Amino acid sequence: MKHGKKYRESVKLIDRSATYDPAEAIELVQKTATAKFDETVELHIRLGVDSRHADQQVRGAVVLPHGTGRSKKVLVFAKALKADEAKAAGADFVGAEDMVEKIRSENWFDYDVVVATPDMMGVVGKLGKILGPKGLMPNPKSGTVTMDVAKAISEIKAGKIEYRLDKTNIIHCPIGRVSFGQTKLAENFKTIMDAVIKAKPSAARGQYLRSVTMASTMGPGIKINPARLS
Repeated sequence: MKHGKKYRESVKLIDRSATYDPAEAIELVQKTATAKFDETVELHIRLGVDSRHADQQVRGAVVLPHGTGRSKKVLVFAKALKADEAKAAGADFVGAEDMVEKIRSENWFDYDVVVATPDMMGVVGKLGKILGPKGLMPNPKSGTVTMDVAKAISEIKAGKIEYRLDKTNIIHCPIGRVSFGQTKLAENFKTIMDAVIKAKPSAARGQYLRSVTMASTMGPGIKINPARLS
């Protein structure tokens, strides 16, 4: 992949063989974000686990104190009073079987998070092969299968993010925008790292945090020293 002039100039600010403290990494991310839009700051956390084993899965959700800088659209599967609660709490879309049909027939994905009451999981389960690969399937571990739909919606709108391993044992998640500034990004970073460290499976052996890389949407990756995080 050929990079542009701005990217190549940004790379010169980084020692690619070095690892940085979180504060230094955030400062470098801000310096190397040269796009004309407000870039997202992303974390890529490689863990010393094997996601193929059920007892080594790492998955959860956490509310970032300063959000992600992006408003999320929430689809809720609920009926009767719970549907009314979801609408009152600010859900963007609420429904049941009608939403299943809309997703199936229109290939509809105009939402970021799916929440469901437990009694609706039989209905939502019909969409497993569609929502699952996109990481949209509701899950109790992430707080998206719940009777307290109002709380779930409130937390998502306030900046709740879900983290989970991909097939290469890496967690990818946003921690805000470049415009957030040093303090807010540092607090969001600490919140997600604390959650991931706390979620270490008892079956994990050896070094848990293998590598932590921070980057803006268009900027180069900056390696953070994992030894200073655990």
